[in-house]
Amino acid sequence: MSEIIDNFPARLMKMTEVLCKKVPSQVKTRTFIDELVNTLFLMRDDNNITLKQLEAKWEGLQIKLRDIIQPLADCEDFGCGEVVDKFFMEIPIVYTQLLKDADMYDECDPASYCKEEIILCYPGFYAVMVYRFANILYRLKVPILPRVISEYAHSQTGIEIHPGATIGQNFYIDHGTGIVIGETTVIGRNVKVYQGVTLGAQFVDKTLSGTKRHPTIEDNVIIYAEATILGGDTVIGHDTIVGGNVWITESVPPNSVIYHKPSTVIKDSKK
Repeated sequence: MSEIIDNFPARLMKMTEVLCKKVPSQVKTRTFIDELVNTLFLMRDDNNITLKQLEAKWEGLQIKLRDIIQPLADCEDFGCGEVVDKFFMEIPIVYTQLLKDADMYDECDPASYCKEEIILCYPGFYAVMVYRFANILYRLKVPILPRVISEYAHSQTGIEIHPGATIGQNFYIDHGTGIVIGETTVIGRNVKVYQGVTLGAQFVDKTLSGTKRHPTIEDNVIIYAEATILGGDTVIGHDTIVGGNVWITESVPPNSVIYHKPSTVIKDSKK
């Protein structure tokens, strides 16, 4: 037993050499995401900085992302500098989208005090924000890193959004815990989703990789808690209300109302 324990570090080193190829640093990635979020929304960290300090933060973020991506670029043969430039060129667009997302939260949620509270406290807003960062890198075909980013948000919020999903403006997640949004999901504008909703595939098979296997949710749809919508051919038409606890595997026309009608029995406990 002692020999096994003594030799384990050497075995661990060999396995590390095998497993650590083409993998971004999870620690550096999480630090980068935290700093990016806190730079875009300074009230999360420090409002009292100068423009010069903010410019230095912005430049430092670009250096950190290049450091994270460089090992992947060396293995996958893509331009690290080009990816970093394209990523940061899209950040102002994403920032504008996030402000619109925050406006929708403020308009929809009677419990919200102000937009600043949403940015600081709402897990749904945070999950969508980090998804939008990961989605840029997914579209730029950077391997692994988008999932590392999205799983960080998953660990923080309990909301799982695959970076490959397509999500329109004004996306509203209320509460959010337990939500799953699959890779090929397409979500339109002004969609509201509540906790426990699954937008998934009807079954899992490796041969389905690269195919449309998750549903399409058109504009102005509301999906209430614990609803399950499955299948790549399933389309929920615009302006539809999906009630809680429903199970849907086929398309629904626009302007529909879908609900599950349970049977509730009340008995006298004394009898």
